[in-house]
Amino acid sequence: MEFHFTKMHGTGNDYVYVNLFEEKIPDPEKLAIQVSDRHFGIGSDGLILIAPSEKADCRMIMYNADGSEGAMCGNGIRCVAKYAYEHGIARNTHMTVETKSGIKTLDLTVEGEKVVYVRVNMGQAILKPEQIPVNAEGDDFVAQPLAVDGKEYTVTCVSMGNPHCVVFTEGIDELNLEKIGPKFENHEMFPDRINTEFVEVIDSHTLRMRVWERGSGETISCGTGTCAVTVAAVLNGHCQRGEEIEVQVRGGSLFDTYTESGEVLMKGPAETVFEGAMMVE
Repeated sequence: MEFHFTKMHGTGNDYVYVNLFEEKIPDPEKLAIQVSDRHFGIGSDGLILIAPSEKADCRMIMYNADGSEGAMCGNGIRCVAKYAYEHGIARNTHMTVETKSGIKTLDLTVEGEKVVYVRVNMGQAILKPEQIPVNAEGDDFVAQPLAVDGKEYTVTCVSMGNPHCVVFTEGIDELNLEKIGPKFENHEMFPDRINTEFVEVIDSHTLRMRVWERGSGETISCGTGTCAVTVAAVLNGHCQRGEEIEVQVRGGSLFDTYTESGEVLMKGPAETVFEGAMMVE
């Protein structure tokens, strides 16, 4: 079969987007693996389907590069909003998108009929271990010791629709994520696997991070990851609640705010790379 797609990215977190208003995809898990391959496919961190919704302007269905379905993608949902606006699915600068983690509201900045920035209300940060999930008891899992591959780390766990484990450390550029990333991802403390962020604190309004995503490996950006990092930075006393924090990733910067109400606002760019068609079996 032949299908048409659009490749888009948010701060370098690239996905292949398919419009289910016009296309039919019988096996999205298999397709995600095929299109994500950077030698034999298109090359991406995964596949995102834009589908009709009875509850919102449209629905986002997201698959990781290994074919597993994800619950939420912060960079991806901004690109969904851009696609929906520019392709006439929803010509609203205030938009709603249904996800596996619930309905998210988005505000679009439009210049010359093109969406350049999107701010997403990512919803409440989840801190209870059983809801993240983490195999631990208590009201939260903040600044707790975790032994990984023979070394003890101090970690904070947060869910933003996807589970995250945040590690504040120095020298993140020298870390061997190919080695330690899978150790965190598949640790026995995390029954659904986990995304892990390694973070340097630059100052009270600036953070740097690298991320290992479950099902995708190291990516150059992760929207839910920067949100989790912002929450963790506030909870660990590095940043102030209610203030905008710049989180620098390898693909650029996202600007997040952990509000007094417990919600996280994320603002960042959304860009189209190219459109095309691909033949798959």
